[in-house]
Amino acid sequence: MNVPFIDFRPQYETIKTEMHKGLNAVFEKGNFILGEEAQDFEKDFARYCGCKHGVGVNSGTDALYLTVSALDIKPGDEVILPTFTFIATALCVSYTGAKPVFVDSEPETYNLDPDGVKKAMTSKTKAIIPVHIYGQAANMKEINALAAKRNIAVIEDACQAHGATYQGKKAGSLGQVGCFSFYPTKSLGGFGDGGMVVTNDQKIYEKVTMLRDYGRKNRYEHSIKGYNSRLDTVQAVVLAEKLKYLDEWNRLRNKVAERYFKGLGKLQGKVGLPKIKSDRSHVFQTFAVRLKKRDKIMEEMKKRGIGVLIHYPIALHLQEAYIDAGYKKGDLPFAEQLCEEVLSLPMFPHMSQEQVDYVCQTLAELV
Repeated sequence: MNVPFIDFRPQYETIKTEMHKGLNAVFEKGNFILGEEAQDFEKDFARYCGCKHGVGVNSGTDALYLTVSALDIKPGDEVILPTFTFIATALCVSYTGAKPVFVDSEPETYNLDPDGVKKAMTSKTKAIIPVHIYGQAANMKEINALAAKRNIAVIEDACQAHGATYQGKKAGSLGQVGCFSFYPTKSLGGFGDGGMVVTNDQKIYEKVTMLRDYGRKNRYEHSIKGYNSRLDTVQAVVLAEKLKYLDEWNRLRNKVAERYFKGLGKLQGKVGLPKIKSDRSHVFQTFAVRLKKRDKIMEEMKKRGIGVLIHYPIALHLQEAYIDAGYKKGDLPFAEQLCEEVLSLPMFPHMSQEQVDYVCQTLAELV
């Protein structure tokens, strides 16, 4: 049996009729940039997240970067973030000339460790970026409390957590600003790159709106130095149709996860399974297990037709790109251990029971 890491076809079959109607309307009108469909999607997605404002941009990376820029973070400033995440979280800080300060992960959720945040805070700290890794929210109560004491911003990197909840509130509404990616593999993914900034802060909304469109107030009047980072109308149509199904697809992801838990539960001690905190939901953007001898098992699973990946094999503080940050191996030990042990199993909403069972049986044989 072949089990792909992700299969987009069932989602496409679900949305294609209505989506093509929307696309045809855009093609006929020719409103490809900042069309009314894009504006409608911004409002709908912001409302879905429990926020007043949404600004569509061209990627999750730009959502983060424009947010950091809108907060006037600059050279000499520091921003705290997890070392166990994709590099875009750090790059958005580096682009401004500020310094990313890397922190270890919590053992249970693999999210940003509040104790590490507290130790890393200095007079130069201007923001904290918790990443809702794999689809479960970080410990926002403690992180927000630490930020409030210093009057600094909390920017949610919610690029893996569309629809996830924490204490009854949606990801994106848990800090001052929420940033999302619509990369195709995300729970809400487009047919190309895209991103969104959501917030209840009017000033941040206005600043990001200007930054994403050349810093202009009107067509040829530019108040600040901005960028070209707009979510195009074609992607907005695709995403708007998918948004209607997001909660259902997240429910199906949880059903796949439940079958993984059932199939792999007998391997406790050999396979480390995700842990879900009682005050939050998990949308399982990624279903990652922990394994000793991970690399050998991964290669054997691939030989048996199972698409597996590693998210993430190198902690950011040990990346060559951040060698100038001055970290060394052993500085953030739990995250480093995660990088050696995590393995992402196939996960998509319409994954069949037979596919999940085959993955579980194969993994059981190999461990």
